[in-house]
Amino acid sequence: MGLVIITSLVTLLALFAVVSTFKNKNAMGILFSLATLGVFGWFTIMTVLHSGYPGGH
Repeated sequence: MGLVIITSLVTLLALFAVVSTFKNKNAMGILFSLATLGVFGWFTIMTVLHSGYPGGH
């Protein structure tokens, strides 16, 4: 359950970074923040689907 919480917090921070870099029109920041959002977002979704929330066995 702790892993789900940590990765979802990182995903939320990455979402904030995407919005912030779009406001600043920073191309390199947009690239990296979208990549981070994609990787950690996917990992969060797959962890929730596989382990459940809260962790079901």
